[in-house]
Amino acid sequence: MIYRGSMILVVAPSGAGKSSLVAALLEADPTMALSISCTTRSPRPKEEHGREYFFISPEEFLQRQAEGDFLESAQVHDHFYGTSRSWIAEKMQMGQDVILEIDWQGARQIRSLVPQAIWIFILPPSIDSLEERLLRRGQDDPLTIQKRVKAAYAELSHSTEADYIVVNDVFEKALEELRQIISVSRLRTMPQFLRHHDLVQALGIQASPDRLE
Repeated sequence: MIYRGSMILVVAPSGAGKSSLVAALLEADPTMALSISCTTRSPRPKEEHGREYFFISPEEFLQRQAEGDFLESAQVHDHFYGTSRSWIAEKMQMGQDVILEIDWQGARQIRSLVPQAIWIFILPPSIDSLEERLLRRGQDDPLTIQKRVKAAYAELSHSTEADYIVVNDVFEKALEELRQIISVSRLRTMPQFLRHHDLVQALGIQASPDRLE
């Protein structure tokens, strides 16, 4: 199905600044939506249903998984997590661009189901800067940080699968590059035809529904 909105996959190793960039992007453009995952774990203090996650029972999760409602799913520490196909489709049908903060495995799963999804990979300017950002966050002990840095090498090798690369060296420059990618995605042929349906008909353009780009 063709949607007026786009699906944007933003991937980066821990410490590359992905969440900060996405938060700034959403603040600057409130018409965009951040994908909210479903999970079977209980809410933590100050978490709200429909804001951080959709908190659902294991039974509901497994039923929706069997029905094919999750674009990607995983089990982490005895809890299930999944990205709802129907929730994202509803937003995109209304013309909203939906951003998914996701790891490369999830991005690969989604691309196999939604080839027109736009994959952006955020690179740190160096491994040293990535490690420095992790230290500055103060969320992990030194051993955990070393594990994250080691894992980053493996994650970065999958940047070759992305459509776009943004290097987060200067934050404002990286943010502007993200904005430019979003702007270009909105000019793709079929989404534009859907947005300007009356004009397309008036001009006598025959828009084939199998054109995804």
